[in-house]
Amino acid sequence: MTWLGEEFGGTAIEYAMVASMISIVIFAAVGQIGDKVKAFFESMVAPNV
Repeated sequence: MTWLGEEFGGTAIEYAMVASMISIVIFAAVGQIGDKVKAFFESMVAPNV
């Protein structure tokens, strides 16, 4: 069984885990920024309505 000695699968899993962690961080950051931007624009529009 030569596939037991290969490291390609492990490396691919590590890259997938890193990519998923980065995407989670980006998703959380965009969510936080989006809420602040929405609140900013709502505060600017609300007094004029």
